[in-house]
Amino acid sequence: MATKRMIVGISGASGFQYGVKALELLQKLDVEVHLVVSKGAEKTCQLETDYRLEDVFAMADVVHPIGNLGAAISSGSFKTAGMLVAPCSMRTLGAIAHCLTDNLLTRAADVVLKERRRLVLLARETPLNLGHIRNMAAVTEMGGIIFPPVPALYQRPQTADEIVTHSVSRALDLFDFDIKDLPRWGEGSLSHTE
Repeated sequence: MATKRMIVGISGASGFQYGVKALELLQKLDVEVHLVVSKGAEKTCQLETDYRLEDVFAMADVVHPIGNLGAAISSGSFKTAGMLVAPCSMRTLGAIAHCLTDNLLTRAADVVLKERRRLVLLARETPLNLGHIRNMAAVTEMGGIIFPPVPALYQRPQTADEIVTHSVSRALDLFDFDIKDLPRWGEGSLSHTE
């Protein structure tokens, strides 16, 4: 496999922009992107953004229908660097935590976990109830990473896009991708001395 493959899942939580930002950042890298979008995410896209789904789909190399459980990404023999779910709804988190592979997004996440590949979930909900926390613990115990997109205010962001970009860049950093222009604490203009 010369080019790395990456799965991006977009589920129905508020924050469709996180998934789009992941696609934008991955386009700049030598990465083959496989995208799967839930029905809830399609609805969120319409309600919360001005994105056209066709334009979002065009940012991926391969778009898999949510109901296609026979897609390449549903098999462990299809090698990937892992999967980012951005955003990750509590419904999707619960399905992953309990190995409920009722659609391609949750099946692909299950495969990533069983193959011991990297799974990063940008969990979007607040406040959390005990069920959410237990599901997060279960996914963490299985090897997944729960990554709520919390703003990094130390970089003094000026726009919502800067906040989204930093969160998604840090999440992609967990896959060892070289994300250009990612501000890092202690490097460049962000370093603080006493």
